[in-house]
Amino acid sequence: MFFTTIAAQLANSLPFLRTSISDAIDKNPDIFKQGLREQWNQLILNPLKNAPTQSIRLVVVIDALDECDNMQDIQLILQLLEEVKDLETVRIKIFLTSRPEVPIFDGFRQLSGGAYQDFILHNISLDTVNGDISTFFLQKLSPLKAKHGLETPWPDEQSIEQLVERAAGVFIYAATTLRFIQDGIDSPEQQLSLVLKAPKSSLPATEHLDGVYTTLLRHSVLGKRGYQECEQLTERFRQVVGSIGVIFNTLPARNLAQLLQISFKMVSRTLDSLRSVVNIPENESHPVRLFHLSFRDFLQDSQRCSDSRFQIDEQERHSSLFRKCMEHIFQLRENICNLWGPGVLITEIPDDTIQKSIPPHIQYACRYWLGHWRLGNPGAVEEDIKTIRQFLTQHFLHWLEGLSLIGEVSNGAHMIIALEEMLSVSCNAYSFIQRIVLT
Repeated sequence: MFFTTIAAQLANSLPFLRTSISDAIDKNPDIFKQGLREQWNQLILNPLKNAPTQSIRLVVVIDALDECDNMQDIQLILQLLEEVKDLETVRIKIFLTSRPEVPIFDGFRQLSGGAYQDFILHNISLDTVNGDISTFFLQKLSPLKAKHGLETPWPDEQSIEQLVERAAGVFIYAATTLRFIQDGIDSPEQQLSLVLKAPKSSLPATEHLDGVYTTLLRHSVLGKRGYQECEQLTERFRQVVGSIGVIFNTLPARNLAQLLQISFKMVSRTLDSLRSVVNIPENESHPVRLFHLSFRDFLQDSQRCSDSRFQIDEQERHSSLFRKCMEHIFQLRENICNLWGPGVLITEIPDDTIQKSIPPHIQYACRYWLGHWRLGNPGAVEEDIKTIRQFLTQHFLHWLEGLSLIGEVSNGAHMIIALEEMLSVSCNAYSFIQRIVLT
């Protein structure tokens, strides 16, 4: 959806491009399924080349390029974006943000020297950054005085200075702290006091951020509850938030509950206490996600997450999600959409029929069960091998039918090839899957 999204936004911004983009879609209705290069050429580059000569300048903003799933895609995207420098009718600047990861550095090194300029945030003067963070806290906290009837001055100058000092130039610390103060279960005064009373570290800035996350979790998830209730809450936290941190495609809260086979009410209660770190959309059909990857990294690092009750075992979460996916796949059956006859085209089946028969959590299971098994220590648990054998002997064709209905059958073929490679370490399992596939 990367270039198709940009194409849609270009069509909205520049009416004279709409005809060219629309014509490209008419000529190739499956363009959204094709590779990045085809989408780039047909939906963006060619329409821009054929644009009428006029003085037009555009800025395309691409945030968090490092969150792209495939690092090879990142390098291809950079190569394709470089081609805008040769456009004659439209001048485009592309503003990219990313964490400094090696594949992205390599991607930029492959570009021509004059194609880009870089701006490294951590090279900015700390005084400048602290000034920005101080302004952020002042502007965002001040309105809370009137809303909650707080006595002025609040927050006082000393509190702002302490918050800025603790942020140590890390803006996500400031943003997370602000959400904790605004959306906490206690008053903003009490929430701010909790932040400032947290142990102060002389270690790097991530230590301050880790301290905020630890304080937030202990206060928001546990509060002053008893031992037994805390055990239940932390288990539910690891199940719900841990899954959000590792799933391959975000899901609405209700579908997440269905995937995990727990009540929607339980998921909602868990997430409601974590609005400082989890983005919960007002529209229930929109997916829930973590506000920032640093929270996921914190939970999965036992060195950073000092409270073991909140630590997320990434491998264990993947294994658990693999088993949940298999349970959902085992619910599939022949002709699950109750079609009226053989040879029905997918385009003839109403979308709501497919969505009703194969709801989002089962679609997720069909797409990603192998990915979860691969990252969950595959082959180490004999019971999982038995589950895969049962899947292949009893539900393989049901799964393929489900994939075809949701337009993912080609991915299914790749998954079987990958499964064959993964099981090749076990001769028995390998020969078994070969027999199943050949049959």
